[in-house]
Amino acid sequence: MWELLKEFMTFLKQEKKWWLIPLIFTLVLLGAIIAFSAGSVLAPLMYPLM
Repeated sequence: MWELLKEFMTFLKQEKKWWLIPLIFTLVLLGAIIAFSAGSVLAPLMYPLM
């Protein structure tokens, strides 16, 4: 897992693709919110957003 993260950061440095960091962070955060709130009280509030 850490090797993949290190390789991704090396790619960003070499290719000057720093704009990908906020995009990846946003996607991971959205995925975590959906995964952790699937069985909670927030689930009915998220359905209209999908």
